[in-house]
Amino acid sequence: MVWGVGCSMGVRLMVVDDHRLLAEALASALKLRGHRVLAAAAPAAGAADLVISRAPEVCLLGTAGPAEPGAFDPVVKIKRERPQVAVVVLGPVPSPRGIAAAFAAGASGYVRHDERIEGVERAIMKARAGEAAVAPQLLQGAFGELLNPVAQPDDEGARLLQMLTPREVEVLVRVAEGEDTRLIAAGMGIAPSTARTHVQRVLMKLGVGSRLEAAALAARTGLLDRAGPVG
Repeated sequence: MVWGVGCSMGVRLMVVDDHRLLAEALASALKLRGHRVLAAAAPAAGAADLVISRAPEVCLLGTAGPAEPGAFDPVVKIKRERPQVAVVVLGPVPSPRGIAAAFAAGASGYVRHDERIEGVERAIMKARAGEAAVAPQLLQGAFGELLNPVAQPDDEGARLLQMLTPREVEVLVRVAEGEDTRLIAAGMGIAPSTARTHVQRVLMKLGVGSRLEAAALAARTGLLDRAGPVG
């Protein structure tokens, strides 16, 4: 992600995502661009109640599995209680069904987890203006998939998971939870230098240049959900 300084028309918004590191990084980037970010809360289960109580203009709501049953129940609840709040879903590359389900639940837009900050901001502004906010390439991809369905799509998450050792998977999960080198070392019972080496190896294997990019890639491909929680 490339994040810079931008928009002068600040929006009152909330960022709610299961992965705290992503939520806080996105909230910080949006604050730098002049927006008033109310919260960057983590658990999806309490997301709807939090948004209803704070009533932002726009809510960026993270989801790891747009095709799963009930994935957009929080959107339904928010729109029922606070119809004036525009909800933009933040998630992995969705299937056409995933995009349709998000809009059917009342969402105003859908943005990929790894979208550039300019794209996220465009979606926020469109949603606040009452317009549908979906990147053209996402729609093109969805229509392309409808017209030319792939029999067995490449499972990028599974492929990436196979590249990592169990210990590296644990390191990646901890990185995505926002743990620094010291916390990773303490949680795994290893030296900070060893933890740092593991982190560098994970970044190298995933082909990314930063911890934030690694967390975004893991979230987008569903790798974190396959890996499960760390002990």
